[in-house]
Amino acid sequence: RPRPTGPTPDPMSATTDRPASKQASSLRGLTPFLRPYRGRIALAVLTLLLAALATLAFPLALRGLIDAGFEAGNPGERLMALREHFLAMFAVGAALGIFSASRFYMVTWLGERVTADLRNAIYTHVLRQSPEFFETTQTGEVLSRITTDTTVVQTVVGSSLSMGLRNVVMGVGALTMLVVTNPYVMGQVLGILVLIVAPALYFGRRVRKLSRASQDRVADTSAIAAEVLNAVSVVQSYTQEGAEARRFSAASEAAFDTARKRTKVRSFLVAFIITGVFGAMLWGLYQGTQAVIAGKISAGHLGQTVVYVTLLVSSVAVLAEVWGDVLRAAGATERLIELMNARSPVADPARPLALPATQGGSRVEFDRISFHYPSRPQTAALDGLTLTVAPGETVALVGPSGAGKTTVFQLLLRFYDPQSGEIRLNGVSTQQLRLADLRASVGLVPQDSVIFSTTAMENIRYGRPEASDEEVIAAAKAAFADDFIRALPEGYQSFLGERGVRLSGGQRQRISIARAMLKNPPLLLLDEATSALDAESERVVQAALEAAMQHRTTLVIAHRLATIQKADRIVVLEAGRIVDIGRHDELVARGGLYAKLAAMQFGLEHETPGRGHAEAVAP
Repeated sequence: RPRPTGPTPDPMSATTDRPASKQASSLRGLTPFLRPYRGRIALAVLTLLLAALATLAFPLALRGLIDAGFEAGNPGERLMALREHFLAMFAVGAALGIFSASRFYMVTWLGERVTADLRNAIYTHVLRQSPEFFETTQTGEVLSRITTDTTVVQTVVGSSLSMGLRNVVMGVGALTMLVVTNPYVMGQVLGILVLIVAPALYFGRRVRKLSRASQDRVADTSAIAAEVLNAVSVVQSYTQEGAEARRFSAASEAAFDTARKRTKVRSFLVAFIITGVFGAMLWGLYQGTQAVIAGKISAGHLGQTVVYVTLLVSSVAVLAEVWGDVLRAAGATERLIELMNARSPVADPARPLALPATQGGSRVEFDRISFHYPSRPQTAALDGLTLTVAPGETVALVGPSGAGKTTVFQLLLRFYDPQSGEIRLNGVSTQQLRLADLRASVGLVPQDSVIFSTTAMENIRYGRPEASDEEVIAAAKAAFADDFIRALPEGYQSFLGERGVRLSGGQRQRISIARAMLKNPPLLLLDEATSALDAESERVVQAALEAAMQHRTTLVIAHRLATIQKADRIVVLEAGRIVDIGRHDELVARGGLYAKLAAMQFGLEHETPGRGHAEAVAP
């Protein structure tokens, strides 16, 4: 899949082209998640070994039973001997059942626990990535790794690995017993087995590569689905449902084709191993039957040999299946560890400074800031910007699209760091502050309001989780959201739906404003905060915002100039530079870019009387 170009490498593909020898160690990435449960792992291994030993004891009990049945003596003595051997076999079976059940519980618990820890760790890590990470990584791909890949790992940790270890113990034990009891014959069998191993390793590497490719193709389908479902209204409005369905179908077919190739190679690998091992074991059995006929071994000895051969063959067959699962899990683990290894270029300093407190708002200084987005390295979003905002001052940023207004907010919140220059908050560089301290002092009201899939009460409380219900309601009243919230079926406890689909655009915006007002930060960032409101709602919310601005510093991004005429200063941006600063009347009188923008907007409004500022055209 093509990705955005730029100097920043894709953090999700850092290890794709590693040699196979290094890829084989991918499962070691699970070690930090297994280490806290060493005691449970030891207990699981113990029960596993006991279950395997109980299985290996069964052929010995069977040999005694068969030989006792053929021994000379009166029927009564033989019957008593048979009873003892049957009781011994029952004891072996009971032990096998108890130890197998214990093993199953232990390893299943470990699989579920480790997978939950892995999902939590990766999700928490991704949440801390800067927006630069998401410029090169699709959200759907991240979700695929957190869900699909962790499920693959769960299958291996919670089942396949224990089955593999159990069958290794049984296979080695059975092979050892066969070599001890039939050394000459098993020497020949081992020679045949060695010839099977080399081709199996070759095909195993192919399965490993195809497993990784298959999981990548599945991630493609998840990425497409997430992208389209988040924009389904646009897809439907342009009647592109068929085209998107075909695009998803093409990605699904690619995933199926890769999975088919993987399954084909894996099936051949399983067939090759089982056929080769079975042939070798049959040769050993043939030699054993000849020994019984010649009187060299007893019938019980042959029966024991048959069971051990069966155990060995079944163990190898299971190991062939498990090996395929392990290879697939190695690919999944590699993809998950890539996520964990992704490092955000924006991080807390080694020795953070405290943010000084101020009265009446924060002091903000931009000192010769230059910045290029990683995905657009040739274009300067900001070019030598210098600006100081005094505590309690309201400063508006205006200019055409692409002038750098939103970039100012993103740098101030440290979503990115500038390539040159320094941003200071209350005299301290933002890069010397803990991210949590910096962002806790800033309230943001974005242009596109974000509403979470929870109640109205919890959506507003997101601004300050410890706030009481009374404080939440007070913030809603200040943002003129109380009336429409109370009119909802369950009032403040009403579920607002995914992305707030049950609310109008203006209602979502007032929820967002209430959230920021509840946070009550010394610095408020308003990104076209009244853009989705009708004329009446804009008037009342604008009044609420003006009241909220009284005791804090406020930066406002505005396209509709009528909303910022009372700002202390208006900063006019163009191509990442400040081209003018002043109050509304001063800027209009100077006749620069601001005057042109004002003439376009206010002139249009005079031509369409009665429609108000809500219909003004943004430049």
